Formats: sequence, structure tokens, C-alpha cells
Amino acid sequence: MRKKRRVWRHSAAFRLALAFAGMAMLTMVITLSVFYIRTVVLLEQRTLRQIASTTQQLEARFDQGGRAALVQAIEESLGDGQDSDRELLVLLDAEGRRIAGSTRFADPPASGSDIEEQTLLRSGHPSPGYLTTRKLPDGSRLVVGHDRSEQLQMAELVGDAIKAATFLALLLVVGGTYLFRDLLEQRIGALRKTAAQVAAGQLAERVQPSERDDEFALLEHDINRMLDRIEGLMQGVRHVSDTIAHNLRTPLTRALARLHEAQRAGSDAAALRAASAATIRELEQLNTVFHKLLQIAEAEAGAQRQQFTPQSLQAIAADVVELYAAVAEDQGCTLRLLGDDPAQVLGDRDLLASAIANLVDNALKYSAQTPDARVEVAVRARDDSVEITVCDNGPGVPAAALARLGQRFFRLDERLPGTGLGLASVGAIAQLHGASLTFEDAAPGLRARLKLPAG
Repeated sequence: MRKKRRVWRHSAAFRLALAFAGMAMLTMVITLSVFYIRTVVLLEQRTLRQIASTTQQLEARFDQGGRAALVQAIEESLGDGQDSDRELLVLLDAEGRRIAGSTRFADPPASGSDIEEQTLLRSGHPSPGYLTTRKLPDGSRLVVGHDRSEQLQMAELVGDAIKAATFLALLLVVGGTYLFRDLLEQRIGALRKTAAQVAAGQLAERVQPSERDDEFALLEHDINRMLDRIEGLMQGVRHVSDTIAHNLRTPLTRALARLHEAQRAGSDAAALRAASAATIRELEQLNTVFHKLLQIAEAEAGAQRQQFTPQSLQAIAADVVELYAAVAEDQGCTLRLLGDDPAQVLGDRDLLASAIANLVDNALKYSAQTPDARVEVAVRARDDSVEITVCDNGPGVPAAALARLGQRFFRLDERLPGTGLGLASVGAIAQLHGASLTFEDAAPGLRARLKLPAG
């Protein structure tokens, strides 16, 4: 029990629900208090206005017809059956003797005074009321009053109703607080359960999507997307770790074997030079692999995003085509740049040039053995994007392997030179620039499509 109390006391959901309930109760109490005060004041003001109005009317009757007219008006008012038992009208002479009306008070207030509270007699019982006295020109005094008992009863009735409503509302608010806390705890509990499972290594666990379209549903969607991304990165790390271990072990083993062979007795200078040259090539290849991996890591981390400036994709593509023109000519391949679109994108020039160069290098490499080999680079502006395509007429890529293009260390033909990181580098650069990279069957050949947001 004590542990449960501590949990509730330290629960943010409970504190939030309690704060909401407290604000609701405070608002309701203030509203009902204002209503009660306004009701009491309204009833009191109505009684005071009635006394003032009756007094003015009777004084007007005296001014018009004298004492006789006033006596007649008092008798008519008391005999009309309207509020007769609550209304007090008395006309006294100068010595305080009653001339008309009924004396139901102890001592009348002084003549000319404001309306005052005084105890009246109603059915022989004391009752709270208001009285006022006016001295008339002939020396007589007019006393006008009104019983307040029904007014006070109405105020008491309203007060009791407000107390009952407050108590009922308190019960509902307390119940709603606990219900709100439980509902909030259920939604948060599902998130915490998934987080604990992921922390325990179950990366495939996801938050069960809610059918409600609310803020928690959006949070659940964002958390699931984050978990998808984390799982993908972890799978990528495992794959890269395994592949790096494999790709490093093979060239290092070859280099060590050559060096051990060269160390054997009887090795001449030529053998040592050959072993050294082969080892240097292996180490240069490893250096290329590490450089590519570093470039991919920097691109995926967004380390160069702050260096983005408006760039002409057409101009960058033209420089790359010019750089590879000699290589294409040596291979007997036709390399062309199509289009002349001045559209710009926001990005890093060196990274964009590296991405286009990797695509061109890949196209030249796989179309080298094709008669009348052709590689075409095209830049086109769309509505809100700029697209560059690199298309070759080589043997193409089997449909089953298209989805794997761009994976780290994936190589379609192990016999051809390369690290298997070129297209992975292009994918990382595309992700850094908010672009999309897709591969299509060009029938024959392969078409790589890099689509960047227009800058």
C-alpha cells in the first residue's frame, strides 16, 4: 500500500490530472460563488426598489389629495391581495398614533432616513425586513416596509443547491481525475513497455498503433519510425562490421603472405620489390575502403549540411563528364551530357560531384564490354525538383538484384575491380541532400535516377 502511494505521489500523470481537476473545481467554485452573490444582491435590490417605488407613489397620492387620499391608497394596497402579508404600510400622526395601516414593527426609523433593516412581526412571529419613514407636510409620518423572509429563504435555497452541486461536481472531478490518470498511464505504459523491450535488445518490437487520431497516436507513429530507423542502422552496422571483417581479412592475409614469402632466405631484390608493390596495392585498396566508409558516415551524420549553397547541377554534371571523357574514350564508350537546364539545387558541390562521378564510373565499368557502349547523363528540372539520370546500354542488372543496389559492399560482379561502396556513398549523399536515388531497368542497361529538391 505504501509503495502504491509513493507511485501515485510521484506520478506525472496523476499530478497532471490532479492539477486539471483543481483548476476545474476552482473555476466551478468561483462561478457558483459569483452566481450566488449576484442572486442574493438581485433579490435584495428588488426589495429595496419595491420599497422606494411604493414610498414615492404614496407620497405622490398625499401631494395630490392630502391625508384622505393617502389613507385610501394604503387601504387599497393592503387589500388588493398582492404581497399583503409581506408588505408593511402605516400612517402615524405626529404623536405616533396609527391613522391607517397596521403596525408590525418595534420602533420605526427616524423620519427621512434611508431604508434600514429591522425586525417585523409576521403572523405574530419576528421576521427580518426593511423599513423607511417619511415625514409628511402635515406632521404625520408614513412608514413603508417589506418582509425579507422569503428573500432569505430563496437565498438559502440557492446556497443549498450550490453546495449540493459543488459536492456532486467534486465527486465527478475526483472520479474523473482517477479515470484520466489511468487512461494516461495506459497510453504511457505501452510506450514504456516497448522502450524496455527495445532496451533489452528486442529491436523488432513496436508500439501498438492506436485507433484514435490524437497526439498520442502521432507520438506512437514517430516512435515507431524512430525504432525502424534504429533497427535499420543496427542491422547496417552488423552487416558492415561483418563485411569489413571479411574485406579486410582477405587483403591483409594476402599482404602478409607476400611479405612472409619475401622474408624467406634466398629472396632476391626483384622478389622483394614485387612483394612490396603488391602489398602497397592492397593497402591502397584498404585506404580507399576506409575513405569511402568515412565519407558515407559523414554524409549520414549530416556533418556538411551547414556548407550547403546554391549549385548548378548542370555545371557539376558537365565537369564530371569532362573528367571521365578520356576514360570513356579509352574504353571505346560514348559519354554524352544531355540537356542544358540552369536549375539550381541547394547542396555541397564536392559531394554532388562525387555522387555523379560514382554513377558515371559505375556505368562505364559495367558497359565496358558492350559493343557500341553508350553512357548518357541528363539533367532535367521538374516542378519542385531537379533530376539527373545516368543511363547505360550495358548488360543491366537482374530484377532480383535491383533492390540491393546501394547496399554497402554489394557487388554485382566480383570479377570487376571496386569496393562495393560507390553506390552506397551515392545513397548517403542523396539522403544528406533530402534527395531520392532509384535504379531502373533501361532495357538494355541500367538507369540511375537522382532526384533533388530545387533550390
